[in-house]
Amino acid sequence: MRKKILFICVVVIALSSIFIIKSNLGTKPFTKLTKNEIKEVTVKLLPPNVTKSLNEEEIVKLTEILNDVVIYNKDNSYTEYNGQAVIYTIVKKDGSELEINAYNPFLIIDGVGYKTKYEPCEELNALGNSINRE
Repeated sequence: MRKKILFICVVVIALSSIFIIKSNLGTKPFTKLTKNEIKEVTVKLLPPNVTKSLNEEEIVKLTEILNDVVIYNKDNSYTEYNGQAVIYTIVKKDGSELEINAYNPFLIIDGVGYKTKYEPCEELNALGNSINRE
């Protein structure tokens, strides 16, 4: 009986450790996204409340950046921050839509906020602002 309880404790601790480690390492939700899946993309910048369409080259760059995006645990505290939102709306060829809001240090995917790795999120912001300058 003691061995059985010990075994159960070890399994619970191991599974908990795996969950904690995985949460801290983050995930790449768009690692398999390709340009070929995308029909069109717009980017909205708030401020200055401007919406622009991306061309083919910009969509390629966007997918490259999104492939590297790392998100961590859900975190909706982004509502307490001030700054510029760079909102990409991706329409896929299958008709589905995806909204990605780069709001460093957060990434909001279809309305759900996540802490994110700084560099790729900053690249999303820079890409959106470079499109606005054109």
